[in-house]
Amino acid sequence: MAFSFKAWHCLLALSLLCSAVSGQLTPTFYASTCPTLEQVVRNTMISAIQTERRMGASLLRLFFHDCFVQGCDASILLDDTGSFTGEKTAGPNANSVRGFEVIDQIKTNVEAACPGVVSCADIVALAARDGTFLLGGPNWAVPLGRRDSTTASLSQANSDLPAPTSSLATLITKFSNKGLSARDMTALSGGHTIGFSQCKNFRDHIYNDTNIDSTFATARRGSCPAAQGSGDSNLAPLDEQTQLVFDNAYYGNLLVKHGLLHSDQELFNGGSQDTLVQQYSSNPGLFVSDFVTAMIKMGNISPITGSAGQIRANCRVVNSS
Repeated sequence: MAFSFKAWHCLLALSLLCSAVSGQLTPTFYASTCPTLEQVVRNTMISAIQTERRMGASLLRLFFHDCFVQGCDASILLDDTGSFTGEKTAGPNANSVRGFEVIDQIKTNVEAACPGVVSCADIVALAARDGTFLLGGPNWAVPLGRRDSTTASLSQANSDLPAPTSSLATLITKFSNKGLSARDMTALSGGHTIGFSQCKNFRDHIYNDTNIDSTFATARRGSCPAAQGSGDSNLAPLDEQTQLVFDNAYYGNLLVKHGLLHSDQELFNGGSQDTLVQQYSSNPGLFVSDFVTAMIKMGNISPITGSAGQIRANCRVVNSS
């Protein structure tokens, strides 16, 4: 389909820059205190993507996993230290969520430009946007003004993040619990147009599900053995066609039962989201618009603002008192 996602970059950036956002966040939050912030983040992200294009997808996922636990507060970045237990060892995150070193580098570069001003939570939000953009996706004005948490929740990470085995009903419920609609959920799932998943996340789908194309399942089995614990970390692309290009091919894959995860294919499985999946597959502009809207909504899940929380000097640890 002839369509340039770049045509949407400027349109979305201009339309969203001046639009009102909910809560206390605003794209101009650091206009006077750190005017070079976005350029510093973008330059660091360009270097990261040049080193490894997959990092764009990883940082988009990092933002999602942060926002769904305690809100968008950088709690996912906290390391386990002594008696403090963070979220990195939760089932959905352990040996899976990545990109922490890139966030560290962005933080170092931002601190050099604007010491003690920019939160790690806002850096994660900007990195997710830039990772998306640098892989060919839309550019948008990210609402800013979050502060960093001093707590993390291993239990919430284990309970609140949707699993790759989730049913459509479970997906809708988990997103609704965060103030996101079924439409937001389906649009945000389009983030799977970039990146990879581990064999342990799609093994059951390719061996036991019926709602999957048999040829596709056979191809995926080649790098994902049936035995539990065998090849668990082997990777396969979430979008078999353009795994490192942000486009709408993910939805076309669902139409032919080529969803890698059970939760992916649930979006097109005779349920309430079938029509929207078809629309996103045929209308990339609609997908991009809804994706940006949903990303902004997700970024506004329970942010810490004002004088609450802190601006962490090191994103991995809470500031000492």
